[in-house]
Amino acid sequence: MAMKIRLARGGSKKRPFYRIVATDSRMPRDGRFIEKLGTYNPLLPKDSEDRVKMNLERIQYWLGQGAQPTDRISRMLEAAGVLPKKDRANLKKGTPGKKAQDRAEEKAAKAAAASEAANAPAEEAPSEDAASAE
Repeated sequence: MAMKIRLARGGSKKRPFYRIVATDSRMPRDGRFIEKLGTYNPLLPKDSEDRVKMNLERIQYWLGQGAQPTDRISRMLEAAGVLPKKDRANLKKGTPGKKAQDRAEEKAAKAAAASEAANAPAEEAPSEDAASAE
């Protein structure tokens, strides 16, 4: 049986509340679970003790049985010190979108044209002065 430690959503519309549960991965998100391991209330402030409550002893047991935590749960467990921190690389996060890249290219092209235009008259002006001086 493929075990997962994941969030099961509860609460009303626009007022989410999650249970941290150990479940078979084939069960529905909010459906049947084997054991409730804690709660997560995202509406509370991040520094509140009641935001995330976990039974770490039972979570350790299920991890020992081969249960795989979801990404969100693994982040919570890393913050609690149960799991070692993983290096995550979101390579696309820092890159701007297509329109922003097009705007940057246009701006760079205009700046290059402006610098060429500024350099060209500066070079021609002394030659004209030199021609008129003779």
